[in-house]
Amino acid sequence: MTANDIMDFLKTLAPEEYALDWDNPGLLAGRGDRTVSCVYVALDATTKAIGEAIRHGAQLLVTHHPMIFSPLKQVNDKNFISQRILTLIENQITYYAMHTNFDVARMGRLAGDRLMLADQQVLEETIPAGTFNNDRPLGIGCTGRCQDGITLGGFAQKVKEAFELPNVRIFGDPAMILTKAAVCPGSGKHMAGFALAQGCQVLVTGDIDHHEGIDANMQGLAIIDAGHYGIEHIFSEYVASQLKEHFPELKVETEENCQPFTVV
Repeated sequence: MTANDIMDFLKTLAPEEYALDWDNPGLLAGRGDRTVSCVYVALDATTKAIGEAIRHGAQLLVTHHPMIFSPLKQVNDKNFISQRILTLIENQITYYAMHTNFDVARMGRLAGDRLMLADQQVLEETIPAGTFNNDRPLGIGCTGRCQDGITLGGFAQKVKEAFELPNVRIFGDPAMILTKAAVCPGSGKHMAGFALAQGCQVLVTGDIDHHEGIDANMQGLAIIDAGHYGIEHIFSEYVASQLKEHFPELKVETEENCQPFTVV
């Protein structure tokens, strides 16, 4: 099979037209007609991830976050980003990213399912029902009903277990009772208003700073900061499982679940 065959399948999971305007998903480097027997799936196209793709003999690298956002005027060994592009091309590895298109199509619901949220709805709608023959609104994150009687502290523990995290940060009273929660994988700094508008008492997300946390609390919204990587790492497991199911003859490798920082 070719990289095009695999990318065509990935587009059925997360159509590229679902992506937000500022994003840059798709085929970012390499040849679509490359014959592929091994795929490496990672959250980011880091130097380590690319090295692991080479070590496993992968011909296709699939990541969530695109390595290329801004236009590149030169591709050489002097630039931090283009160095990695050269490494991919020199090792005949095709590179494909699925970012906000995956967020809109899959990520919020996957996260909500892990937290066992009932009656899920989109947190921030970006695609109305029927726009691309979708039978329901699509968008970023999700909301849903919590387990009856669960406290903020208990829900934080559920977040840790669901996403296999060593710790999370709570903004709010751990004893407060929750009925409805919102989850926004990645960076949810701008999502408090959407969560409040849907009657949520807590927002689970990442990259929350001091002022955003206390401002949300003053409006009646607790925050569980699980980190940017903390929730989004579920991308790799999901995409790998779908590739294995659809292409049983394909070798699929994923990066190890490891936080990109160390707490001391």
